[in-house]
Amino acid sequence: MPNLKEEVKSTGLLRKHRQTRYVYLLLAYLGIALMTGLTFIGSSYGVTIAGNAVVGAMKKNPDALGTYIALSALPSSQGLYGFVGYFMMQKFLVDSITMLNATAIFGAGLVLGFAGLFSSIRQAEVCANGIAGVGAGHNVFGATMVMAVFPELYAILALLVVILIGGTLPV
Repeated sequence: MPNLKEEVKSTGLLRKHRQTRYVYLLLAYLGIALMTGLTFIGSSYGVTIAGNAVVGAMKKNPDALGTYIALSALPSSQGLYGFVGYFMMQKFLVDSITMLNATAIFGAGLVLGFAGLFSSIRQAEVCANGIAGVGAGHNVFGATMVMAVFPELYAILALLVVILIGGTLPV
């Protein structure tokens, strides 16, 4: 009578089990790629949108460069949130990952990735309008900072969701 280990080897169950684990790991890494990639893309678009506004405003009011830089840098924070999200999920990226952990990481990647992408672009539009206003000589820096916080809030909430998901997953 063959033992269980030999039976598992001869039927290929062990190979199928490994392949399934790699599919789970692939799903988790896809979530990480979405989490970081989309937030990085959003931040790069956002900084570019605001930076283009700085170039136009510099023609009218070059003395406000510090204000322009502060406003144009705001959309870059979402990329940092994606990076932090990766570090929160990194401990779960192991060969023995479970389906629960893999799908949770994938879902967390979707949430943070899309929230970071869209909030960064929309925040950049608010900042670009503020930059144009400062360039035109209006005193709108403070109001622009306040208004720019609102899209940022949703990226922060998405990061908190990632942290909470990571806190509930078994290691």
